[in-house]
Amino acid sequence: MRHSQEVARDDVAQAAAALLDRLRARSPRVHCITNAVAQNFTANALLAVACVPSMTLSPEEIAPFVARSHALLVNLGTFDRERREATEIAVATASQHNVPWVLDPVFVDRAPPRAAFARDLVARAPKVVRLNHAEFFALAGAKPTREALVAYARDKKITIGLSGETDLVTDGERVATIANGHPLMAKVTAMGCAASALIAACLGVEQDAWRATAAALVMIGVAGELAATQAEGPGSFAVAIIDALHNLDGPTLIAHARVN
Repeated sequence: MRHSQEVARDDVAQAAAALLDRLRARSPRVHCITNAVAQNFTANALLAVACVPSMTLSPEEIAPFVARSHALLVNLGTFDRERREATEIAVATASQHNVPWVLDPVFVDRAPPRAAFARDLVARAPKVVRLNHAEFFALAGAKPTREALVAYARDKKITIGLSGETDLVTDGERVATIANGHPLMAKVTAMGCAASALIAACLGVEQDAWRATAAALVMIGVAGELAATQAEGPGSFAVAIIDALHNLDGPTLIAHARVN
């Protein structure tokens, strides 16, 4: 657990800057199983930070794609039969080849069978689960208090990235809260999906899942703030945040990070 707000802020801000440089130097491959409305935006967000996205769901292809990736994203947004089959193959392949993966249990609060499947996936050792308040309640059966989040992360041996007006990241020991972002981010579809993909990308170059998660959420939050200064509404914001991610640099992240 952090004992100083200043130490936590410096650690996360510096990590975000370093990881952004590492992403651009290494261009990690990220395989994304994500919802139908999110694929294009998610791919563009990854490309903006020099990562290489792939999206195939084909049962004949997905295993070699995942095996050759640096990280995997499993997003349950439009969870049809094809994506469920692809997820089973992808998670098994990731486990076999030690590929780190992120679970984004979208809308598990709306469908009990989806929540049950997500709980099964949590038991299969994702490095990170990124979710919102309602989704955490559906998975854990508890309100997302700081204590509940820390306990769940410790019990499941995962890192939690909880999104909201203020994001919270914990691995059961360390905790960071991140206040970056802008209200327009909630007006553009696939923004959360892109955030989860960016976490996966950071996992591709950083073994510490807590640092990777916190850094990624700072990156997209700061990019959202910068994009909002150029946007006239949700449509132009969706374009502006891709540009902001592309133009983001370490000194800007360090100057704008709001972490406790």
